[in-house]
Amino acid sequence: MVRLKVGVAMSGGVDSTMAASLAQEQGHRVHGFFMLLPLPNLDAQLLRVRQVAGQLAIPLTLIDLRCRFADEVIAYFTAAYRTGLTPNPCILCNHAIKFGLLAEAVRTHGMERIATGHYARISRRNGRAFVTRGTDHAKDQSYFLARLDADQVGYAHFPLGDWTKEQVYERAAGLGFRFESRESSQDVCFLTGGLPAFLAGQGVGEQMGVIATRDGRQIGEHRGVWQYTIGQRRGLGLPDATPWYVVALDGANNRVIVGKRDELLRDRCIVHSLRWAHEAPALPWRGLVQLRSRHLPARAELIPTDGGAWQLVFDRPQRAVTPGQFAVFYEDDLVLGSAVIAAGLDRRHEP
Repeated sequence: MVRLKVGVAMSGGVDSTMAASLAQEQGHRVHGFFMLLPLPNLDAQLLRVRQVAGQLAIPLTLIDLRCRFADEVIAYFTAAYRTGLTPNPCILCNHAIKFGLLAEAVRTHGMERIATGHYARISRRNGRAFVTRGTDHAKDQSYFLARLDADQVGYAHFPLGDWTKEQVYERAAGLGFRFESRESSQDVCFLTGGLPAFLAGQGVGEQMGVIATRDGRQIGEHRGVWQYTIGQRRGLGLPDATPWYVVALDGANNRVIVGKRDELLRDRCIVHSLRWAHEAPALPWRGLVQLRSRHLPARAELIPTDGGAWQLVFDRPQRAVTPGQFAVFYEDDLVLGSAVIAAGLDRRHEP
């Protein structure tokens, strides 16, 4: 095995800690890096990271990314909710911050790879590197890495790709580490106080609006479209013989659109901002598409439209297709590319 200088993105949690430990076991020269981000628990997290680095006997370097994170991730997150979209800040952060700015800093310190605690793998085909699903599909995090470009993937190292979460905890305990909980880490690291409080701090306050059916019938009121997401059932306050669900968000007009369960199904969707891991495949492309981090991949065809956009046509209608989220394209377990969902469509509900 080639022994490398590996910089590990440390958070103080079990995953990054064991990623560093495994990189050591593989014979690599390991150096920890901790991102200073605008988080309310930053001091406690930094204390924990220093304890972990000391226990592993590895050097630790702090990289201050607070301003850039606020400008690129938090601003995107806030703007999306303000306009009725449902963002995925982790996907953006991985591309722009963790494997972008942090990786640049890691390189300047002479590291030959950046390692993280993601449950994903890297496969090579014809000399090219692809993000690949982790062995444990229940924990797989390849979806969150879908926007990485070829250079970023080639520089990445995922020591936990062949491990399960349970195995990671068992290893940590065997090495003398004590972690307080086996709960999964929170995806959105800066939302410790909850979404409403966070958005209020960003200047996104309550704004009364209408809850309406798809045909325009008003049946309720809301206090802000950002409080809802496609597929939501609870918290609507709309008693009926059968449940209502959020089927669309009209941010421009501050309206929440509701319907019955079958109205959540979409047979296609419009996507934009396509990005491929390498060169684009022959188009139209046909393969597996994952619409959310825990969505069961669906077979679909990606085709161009007359207006220059792209349309994903599903073999079977999909539930709760959500604008602002990412559609990730797979060939078996390999991530080929991704796009941003603009709108879900269904011929049965079109005029």
